[in-house]
Amino acid sequence: MKGLIFSIKKYAIHDGPGIRVTVFMKGCPLDCWWCHNPEGKELAVRMVERIDRVGDKEFRSQEQVGHEYTPEEILSKIEADRVFMEHSGGGVTFSGGEPLMQPVFLRETLALLKDSGFHTTVDTSGYARREILQSVMPVTDLFLYDIKHTDPEVHRKFTGVSNELIISNLDMLLSEGKDVMIRIPVIPGVSADAVYMEQLRGFIESRNNGHIKEINLLPYHKTGSSKYRRFGLDDRMLSVSQVSNGHLDDYIEILKPLGIHVKKGG
Repeated sequence: MKGLIFSIKKYAIHDGPGIRVTVFMKGCPLDCWWCHNPEGKELAVRMVERIDRVGDKEFRSQEQVGHEYTPEEILSKIEADRVFMEHSGGGVTFSGGEPLMQPVFLRETLALLKDSGFHTTVDTSGYARREILQSVMPVTDLFLYDIKHTDPEVHRKFTGVSNELIISNLDMLLSEGKDVMIRIPVIPGVSADAVYMEQLRGFIESRNNGHIKEINLLPYHKTGSSKYRRFGLDDRMLSVSQVSNGHLDDYIEILKPLGIHVKKGG
């Protein structure tokens, strides 16, 4: 069994759970306008042209986006950073793309990591069949769960899919007692709005059973713009500005009555 991965990176989380290795998996059923990992959308290997500049000279080469790994190969790579994760209280996160697009590989790799003593996290949009999500629950310590928007029509417009399954799966995770961090993309013209944040507070409050451990506000940023040029993709957010820190502070104040820790980024 092999999985298709586009990147494996190590992060030091300064105000969070230590040093984490994040495995970015290919394939995503959503088409979010603001996606900052467009190279993760295709569940396939892709060759792209890489341009390196030295002074006024350009050097062009072909670069492969997507590599296959077995669960054992993932474990071997992660073992190299075990000491850092153990001392900092970190672990391993599977992100993407959407990791639930490769459910068998994900389940086997999570089980291998759990057996080896690693803390495991799955970063997901929640858009997957319930039985797929249930299959990884026993070997996942924490879910990072994206709520792109609570309004079904707005959600469909900006992601290409309904949010009905996403909300249903969130409710299932919470009812089963799984720990969840809710992640909120803060997007100008979509969700960067005080009225929406008040509605969102009610949405979360009705589900706050003690297993929502944190809320992350993820402001739209331009760091992914260069990827759209590199991969020859249409950047639908080209004219959109980044969200100011002042507005994020306002949104944190709106969500503060929930009694759940809210932070910028995540």
